[in-house]
Amino acid sequence: MPARIDFDKVTVLFNDRPALDHVTLSIPHGQHAAVVGPNGAGKSTLFKVLVGLVTPNSGSVKIHAQPLGNEMYCVSYVPQREEVDLRFPITVEETIMMGRYRHYGLLKAPDRKDHNMVKNAMERLNITRLAKRSLNELSGGQLQRVFLARAIAQEPHILLMDEPFNGVDLSTQEATMQLLAELKDQDVTVLVSTHDLNMAASKFESIILLKKRLIAYGTPAEVMKRENLSAAFGEQLFLLDGLDGLAVIDHCCPPETTGEEAR
Repeated sequence: MPARIDFDKVTVLFNDRPALDHVTLSIPHGQHAAVVGPNGAGKSTLFKVLVGLVTPNSGSVKIHAQPLGNEMYCVSYVPQREEVDLRFPITVEETIMMGRYRHYGLLKAPDRKDHNMVKNAMERLNITRLAKRSLNELSGGQLQRVFLARAIAQEPHILLMDEPFNGVDLSTQEATMQLLAELKDQDVTVLVSTHDLNMAASKFESIILLKKRLIAYGTPAEVMKRENLSAAFGEQLFLLDGLDGLAVIDHCCPPETTGEEAR
């Protein structure tokens, strides 16, 4: 069976500078992987390539062994909250229904299944009471739950989450991890970018370590080695010997900015 996601020598340039540099990577069906790296390492760009928001300058990407674009319906993307324009007058329920768009199409109205999927998604994220609220009325944690609900309402095969744990409350973090456990049981491929390297090592079965190019990809034990972390983070790291040969890491990377020049 082919890998669910295949990158082959993918390069993305912004202002003639590489955001991704000849990245070759195969991610098996159903795997849950943390995508880590310093600020500007290309984590967000990797996701945007997969959803067609950024076009590679060279190389190729395949999903289900098909060229990128043929299987876009199966990929759901939760962007960083800073990238969402909250001035647009739209309710929580309407936002989640947008995840059903590919199912009912441009010329049809949502049917009973679509409404049931939206209701179920709100119940799973415990936000039913917020259904008629506008997005600009919500807290950061509530917004994160709305975006997650929209993603699962889409019924994706692949879920991409860009810094979902940044700036949210503990209950939202726990709800997110519970949702990821449910998606694992459903065999959904999940990629989550995070600056929390300890979380990446303890909560995910594999890690993709980027610094524009692919530094390492594999299990936490294979990736979280001093030579790999030094290549990615350099002087930003403070390393201590951790359990089971892993490294316990504290680093000073700020959240990745949203400007494409920093990707």
